[in-house]
Amino acid sequence: MATQPVEVETQPWHDVSRPVADRVELLLAAMTLEEKLAQLGSRWLRKDLNEDEAEQVFAPDHNVAPMQDVFSAGDKPLDEASRHGLGHLTRVYGSAPVTAAEGAAELVRQHHVVLDSHRLRIPALVHEECLTGFTTYGATVYPAAIAWAATFSPDLVERMAAAIGRDMAAVGVHQGLSPVLDVVRDYRWGRVEETMGEDPYLVSMLGSAYVRGLQSAGVIATLKHFAGYSASRGARNHGPVSMGRRELIDVILPPFEAAVATAAAGSVMNSYSDVDGVPAGADRWLLTEVLRDAWGFAGTVVSDYWAVPFLATMHHIAADDAEAGALALAAGIDVELPDTIGYGAALLAKVRAGEVPEELVDQAARRLLTQKADLGLLDPEWTPESSVLGAATVELDSAANRALAREIAERSVVLLDPGSVLPLPATGRLAVVGPCSAEPRTFMGCYAFPNHVLPRHPGLGLGIEVPTVLDALRAELPDVDISHVAGCEIEGDDRSGFAAAVAAARDADVCVAFVGDIAGLFAHGTSGEGCDAPDLRLPGVQGELLAELLDTGTPVVVVVVSGRPYALGDVHGRAAGLVQAFMPGEEGGAAIAGVLSGRVQPTGKLPVQVPRGPGAQPGTYLQPPLGAESTDISSLDPTPLFPFGHGRSYTTFAVDDLRISAPTVPTDGEFTVAARVRNTGDRAGTEVVQLYLHDLVAQVVRPVKQLVGFARVDLAPGAAADVRFQVHTDRTAFAGRDLRRIVEAGDIDVLVGTSAADLPLHGTVRLVGPTRVVGHDRHFDTPVEIAPVPGDAGP
Repeated sequence: MATQPVEVETQPWHDVSRPVADRVELLLAAMTLEEKLAQLGSRWLRKDLNEDEAEQVFAPDHNVAPMQDVFSAGDKPLDEASRHGLGHLTRVYGSAPVTAAEGAAELVRQHHVVLDSHRLRIPALVHEECLTGFTTYGATVYPAAIAWAATFSPDLVERMAAAIGRDMAAVGVHQGLSPVLDVVRDYRWGRVEETMGEDPYLVSMLGSAYVRGLQSAGVIATLKHFAGYSASRGARNHGPVSMGRRELIDVILPPFEAAVATAAAGSVMNSYSDVDGVPAGADRWLLTEVLRDAWGFAGTVVSDYWAVPFLATMHHIAADDAEAGALALAAGIDVELPDTIGYGAALLAKVRAGEVPEELVDQAARRLLTQKADLGLLDPEWTPESSVLGAATVELDSAANRALAREIAERSVVLLDPGSVLPLPATGRLAVVGPCSAEPRTFMGCYAFPNHVLPRHPGLGLGIEVPTVLDALRAELPDVDISHVAGCEIEGDDRSGFAAAVAAARDADVCVAFVGDIAGLFAHGTSGEGCDAPDLRLPGVQGELLAELLDTGTPVVVVVVSGRPYALGDVHGRAAGLVQAFMPGEEGGAAIAGVLSGRVQPTGKLPVQVPRGPGAQPGTYLQPPLGAESTDISSLDPTPLFPFGHGRSYTTFAVDDLRISAPTVPTDGEFTVAARVRNTGDRAGTEVVQLYLHDLVAQVVRPVKQLVGFARVDLAPGAAADVRFQVHTDRTAFAGRDLRRIVEAGDIDVLVGTSAADLPLHGTVRLVGPTRVVGHDRHFDTPVEIAPVPGDAGP
């Protein structure tokens, strides 16, 4: 139903000829304390979208956020919640299955309620989730973030994020709650699938690319979870983090800082966890001294959902919601999501009583109003209807989106070992088995709409076309006789299908077994938020199924479709091929089938290691000497089965001819590292050349190697290229004993190769001169040039 426009008196802050800062100050001066505080709140109308199914949809065992059922009990009507204004509208498109047109109509309705409920008529900012694409019904599901990381392709991630941003902007969304910049520290953690791997530099480059892409479409990117969330004790979601500040500074914070410094990220979301006893949501050192004072961040800090009241109910550092709100506001959280609880009436009373400085409210409101002005929400011509004009024509799962999703999926598949039968023969008998072979939801992460929301609506299917890998193989190999038996479920202990799967394998020339994960939320899955693993065995009885298949004598190719790496030590050496596909999205079936057939040349590289055994060994590759190698000091072997950066191809490459521009470099200088990579096989392919550094002697313990540069190099058969890394000495910086980031004199090992364990080229650079303290203006990346070698077979 169309809403009649309301004639609004133009105010000075509507004057677009004035600087934004002036307009915001004029508006602030006109606001009451209640109106300023209201801008720091939000409203999530979870039930209003589908009242008839509210009891089913929002039952406790169907939550899409932690303790959603608890906090929804006291929901206020939107007009009451926005009586003095409102900061954010929460997930209008992403809470229930609505079409773009239906969501736009509901958004317009909510906008008008907000505008009509308070005298200043300040629009609310609209946010949604967008980790694997726009989290709404019928939108493209791209590969999970761990799959982006396997591409080692910042340019591709930027293109994807720009496409996501354009779709969101078309339907009136202003802010996306992505990317996740948590660096993996324990593979058992359920949210590994949402990360971009275990290396800070890789996460920095890909995360910054995502921010640039999303914000190029006019949608604010939100860095999360700031900071330390991925390092929880025992890999337990929301678990405490036992980490000193040095590890936080050197491993966890760099991706966030890079995204602020190089991509001008507009928003940051706090972590749920406490680090060394201090919850991030109440940590002024983290949210203000580091983020704002040291890094110069000028955007908004938004709370993770209900992180403000969690300071009272989960962390017990506040007596009640009002005290939790006071702590969060003082620490630096500007906007409370997804509903106003800690920043509500009780906090207003504390400000009125002088217990909380009004300047803190002004400061936070100023930041949010600045964003609203930048987004055009304070312009006189802005209307709810104009904000969703694109909804009438937008294709949320367009052909262009699907093509991009397929490109990412194809680049992300990692060939761990081609074994004896890959690529698959184009004729003969093929047995396709395993629980992931005909379940399309295994391709999608926990924040993909089909896994995030649609399990509550089983009659609606997936909302998009997602061919299974079984369907894709039948299309890919039309002359192959394909039989199919699942054998078991992803979860549970039902072995009744084993016999049929084993019989199918025995009757085939080759068997391909698809095993792995199904993503879900809060224990409703084997991967995803709140789906943490006790160890790294394949879920359920899948490992037992593989053992019986391998005993048949038929060559078995094992394909792991998962959100985390699983232990494959019992499989490697017996399998006829090993493939890792990290939740490759809606086009994942065709991508995997293409790699198996050989039509797609695999180029993916591991952003996490694959362990041998199911215990928590190894840790990530980023280890100090005492954590990196197998010795007689301990009976535990930390060596991975497949290392960080590993990935094979259907051709071969050689890396040689290391050249370092100078043997000595000032501590404030630069040096060039060059190497030649050649395609020594008989078909075109892509190699990812990787540069690592190792500080031989430092004032604190340093990793035995750390990635500082990488380059994807496309080469025809016989062709070669020179890869030149321009390394600033800032790239050797670390937190010294006093926790200041320094570059110090000494010898630096230079290592070049194709994985963290395949580094055939070694050299040394000596840094000379005084120890230098570096800050937020340092170099965050390692520029790289790729130059074809004249006279080679390449183009």
